[in-house]
Amino acid sequence: MGRVRTIARRSFLIGSASILGGVVFGAYFVMRPTPNPLLEGLAEGEAALTPFVKITPQGITFIVPRADVGQGIASTQAMLIAEELDIDPATATLDPGQPHQAYFNGTVAAESLPFPAWEHGFVASTVRELMGHVARLTSSQFTGGSSSVADLHETLRVAGATARETLKAAAAARTGVPRTDLRTENGQVILPDGTRIPYTDLAIEAASIKPVTDVTLRPASGWTRLGKPYQRLDIVAKSTGTQDYGIDVVMPGMLHATVRANPGRGGGMAGYNADAALAMQGVRSVVEVNEGLAVIADNTWFAFQAAQALEVDWLHPDYPASSTKMWQALADARTDEFRNSRLRDDGDVETALNGATVIEAEYRSPFLAHAALEPLSATVLVQAENITIWTATQIPAVVRDAAVEQTGVDPSRVTVHALPAGGSFGRRLDHDYVVQAIQIAATMPGTPIKTTWSREEDMTHDFPRPLHMAVGRGTVGNGRVLAYDLDSISPSLVSSWFGRIFIVPPGPDTLLVWGAFDQPYAIPNYRVTGYAAPPMMPIGSWRSPGACSNSFFHESFLSELIHAAGADPLEERLRLIADADSRRVLEAVGEMSNWSGADIGPGRGRGIAFAHTHGVPVAEVIDVTMTDRGIRIDEVWIAADCGTVFDPVNAEAQLTGAAVFGLGHAMNCELTYENHAVQQTNFHAFEGMRLHQTPLFHTRLLEHAERVRGLGEPATAPAAPALADAIFAATGQRLREMPFSRSVDFA
Repeated sequence: MGRVRTIARRSFLIGSASILGGVVFGAYFVMRPTPNPLLEGLAEGEAALTPFVKITPQGITFIVPRADVGQGIASTQAMLIAEELDIDPATATLDPGQPHQAYFNGTVAAESLPFPAWEHGFVASTVRELMGHVARLTSSQFTGGSSSVADLHETLRVAGATARETLKAAAAARTGVPRTDLRTENGQVILPDGTRIPYTDLAIEAASIKPVTDVTLRPASGWTRLGKPYQRLDIVAKSTGTQDYGIDVVMPGMLHATVRANPGRGGGMAGYNADAALAMQGVRSVVEVNEGLAVIADNTWFAFQAAQALEVDWLHPDYPASSTKMWQALADARTDEFRNSRLRDDGDVETALNGATVIEAEYRSPFLAHAALEPLSATVLVQAENITIWTATQIPAVVRDAAVEQTGVDPSRVTVHALPAGGSFGRRLDHDYVVQAIQIAATMPGTPIKTTWSREEDMTHDFPRPLHMAVGRGTVGNGRVLAYDLDSISPSLVSSWFGRIFIVPPGPDTLLVWGAFDQPYAIPNYRVTGYAAPPMMPIGSWRSPGACSNSFFHESFLSELIHAAGADPLEERLRLIADADSRRVLEAVGEMSNWSGADIGPGRGRGIAFAHTHGVPVAEVIDVTMTDRGIRIDEVWIAADCGTVFDPVNAEAQLTGAAVFGLGHAMNCELTYENHAVQQTNFHAFEGMRLHQTPLFHTRLLEHAERVRGLGEPATAPAAPALADAIFAATGQRLREMPFSRSVDFA
């Protein structure tokens, strides 16, 4: 991060422009500033203080461009600005803003390279910096990869500090008191005699003075909100049922629509008969859209019922028709023809395996749906020269561009209202549902139409987590792991997702082996190979993509080797670990759980797993007990290091929530296919962890890491292997295939 950090801290460029009494102070990570999107349309007396802060006589607005999909990032973004601006974030209006280059995400681009996140050498650092610039130049704006805080924390704090100091300068110009003699508190500039001037009264003066560039960020010791327990800004609304999500949009004169698509994703239609649907109550029309048909009706229920009445002759897609054939396709792809990468190749694995007693195991991870509580929806109003879209999305710029592509309207005439989402887990990194909504609304210009997918449509036409398998081979000796060889096989997620959203980047698909090749173990002979199986149905990012499967494979096989060596699971990992932050995390989880080995008594077991994902080392210990009704998960200990923690309450929630997500899916969830169609179409057949199964959690955040990272996904990855290890300790049974309910019962 070297040069980027230098630019951010020492050379933050400030650009200004005065328009109708407004002022702008732009803060950027690159040498040439991008335009400030808030400047257009400023009224007299309004000030756009950086692309993230706007002040009017009526109040203060924060632009929080990273999408809130339940992880609380809108609140955290507001807190980062408010800490430096000296206001209560609850008093500000939060606006996700319109898609714009100023809100690019450089962190995901920089971290999607074939370097382990813990590697900070010259080449890795230089290429990461370059990719961050590429993201800016390509206006890459999206939310994902647990990157929001890592990407924006310094930008937002500088934006708040820039606004604060310029408002002080405006007060100095009005009163004649030197800026250095002024202070700020609770949205006001305070003079030495105690006189208080609200920020909202200073917008006109701020628009007419030279912007202040010598801003200094406050040290953590001076923080009033950051780093301390603070109630998330959305907690009251979400606790009282008053939070409005994308699906809650209501417009005057609005109609409703739903979609019925081929049960085999990507298959077409040979023909259809819509007569029965058109004759039903409240139905306005039936139109063709991508992958199928849509019904427009007076309300959602009428649309749902009519969609089921459509008679359609579906064509089969070209991927294997059943799960059995898909698994065979993966097994057949473990050949040189499909080899995609070998990003880890330490020592001499072939020599180490030759002539030794080789331990071998095969692991499987199934397709999984995202299955967020809020089904996919989008409301669209198409007019003669304008398009307005209301939806929950992680890729607002892609949504805008889709509207342009579908209708030919000028990009400047597209308005995207990115609304809070009732969950995503990566599903809203796609926009197929918005494209369909645009196509539907275009058939009735001037009428807002809300398109809502049924739960069954949502499950059937997901872009699921890919089917994934691995084969591990290794050797042990003298109580130690000596050789580790892992082959990881899956269709390419990068080719599938990037092929739909952007363009497929050159080079290996790191997600095929993410969570395996990049682990900081110093095993003498250590190799990880990725194989890109032939494409099946389109697949997508799922919480902790790549690592959510590879961590299960990698840590489970490491546990098998450690057991075969007769070593202690924690002590051998500590011996092998080669990264200081990771070592501290393992030591911490051992201390928290009072680790004394996996044997904790008859009918009980303890498991451990470690993963380094999204730049965050995470270790988890899980205790289980055998009961008459099945396995009960008793307690879970989680230690992680994401660097500075800005919101400790939400950070703990992210750790436990990610672990619950990983555990529940490992226990019970899978998508299987017959005749090209998903067999699990609602929650009754896709049941995660229930409330009565939720264990007691203990968490610890160390804050030693130099770089700030995010916590939305990292604790998902080690959950499954830690649980499998605990079940082995309690029962002697190795679980090498998820979901575990195929082999054991859970209480």
